[in-house]
Amino acid sequence: MRISVSGLPGSGTTTLARCIAGETGLPLISAGEVFRRMADEQGMDLAKFGDLARTDPTIDRMIDERQKEIAYQQEGIIVEGRLSGWMVPDATLKVWLKAPLSCRVQRISMRDSVDAFETAMALTTERESCEAARYMDYYCIDISDLSPYDLVLDSSRWGPDALVAIVSTAIGCIDHD
Repeated sequence: MRISVSGLPGSGTTTLARCIAGETGLPLISAGEVFRRMADEQGMDLAKFGDLARTDPTIDRMIDERQKEIAYQQEGIIVEGRLSGWMVPDATLKVWLKAPLSCRVQRISMRDSVDAFETAMALTTERESCEAARYMDYYCIDISDLSPYDLVLDSSRWGPDALVAIVSTAIGCIDHD
């Protein structure tokens, strides 16, 4: 069973993916983890590798391909990342988490210790715009197209425990034939 968990920054994908991994006992691979591994492999800190990724399109492609490769090395895995629903198209269950921009920005500002909400808002909207353009340019993927996903859940409406319960119920209802 392969499960993908995707969503925009601050939507709660990492939290949900970790919880589902804990519930199911499946290993978890996240795009962020792949990014950190690749930065280490290049002997760079995260900030420097991030700057390189913004100017070198091969970095995003390598990260996406590495995550895809890891996902297909195992029969059972949770794959978390913005494009995981697109990169692992035959995942058993594909989940997209959404939340209003203001909710996501509030979470990001708390998580990343950004003092001013306005600063977090500007950084988030810039990041999302940049990523959306890159996804379209690299893969012809419109990140707002949710058609690949089996479940689209609003993480501003339900907390982590409720989201885990919903996804766990969906997993339990999958026909394993």
